[in-house]
Amino acid sequence: MLERIEEDIWIADGPNVSFYGFPYPTRMTVVRLRGGALWVCSPIALSAVSMGEMERLGEVRHLVSPNKIHHLFLPEWKTAWPSAKLWAPPGLARRRPDLTFDGELGDVPPADWEEEIDQVIFRGSFALEEVVFFHRASRTAVVTDLVQRLDAATLPWWCRPFMRLDGLVGPRGSTPREWRFTFWRRDAARVALRKTLSWNPERVVIAHGEWIRSDGRAVLERALGWLE
Repeated sequence: MLERIEEDIWIADGPNVSFYGFPYPTRMTVVRLRGGALWVCSPIALSAVSMGEMERLGEVRHLVSPNKIHHLFLPEWKTAWPSAKLWAPPGLARRRPDLTFDGELGDVPPADWEEEIDQVIFRGSFALEEVVFFHRASRTAVVTDLVQRLDAATLPWWCRPFMRLDGLVGPRGSTPREWRFTFWRRDAARVALRKTLSWNPERVVIAHGEWIRSDGRAVLERALGWLE
């Protein structure tokens, strides 16, 4: 079910997916742009949300993968809405040659949504770079894997110690420690962090765990403080 969090922005939770054997919850963000076009970031399994529910909001026009690992459900959404544009982060087009992308995301939003959604790439990691977005009207930042705040009660007992050790559990959740070590060029990531904080977000939607309903800037500043 879609959950409205503010005017013209919704989230929907999907089923868990396995990542190196660990179960991860999934969440997508939907923004209705002016004119009724829908912008969908990190689409979940289409079975978790009805096509009718989406079509009541508007027309799906943009399918966005924010990093190289959030692409699993792009094909089924593209099949359902063949006229929608596919947007890739740096590197994904090489990983998914079976998909034809309409554009690669950068630090400057494309004209399709530049007036309503800002964006920046957290660069500097040799393993994974992520695009973070900001819906201006609702003051909502959209983060995927950079901040994770998993609920221990929903995790299998055997993986709780690993997730806690990785700093991904509860309200003080942050970035996976092994991913932090891949940021050899932290100056580039710090530039992205400064831009993200300059948005002064009130809310932060994340893909994995409890999203932030208030005081978003302070939460991001603490969660990504390891970059400083």
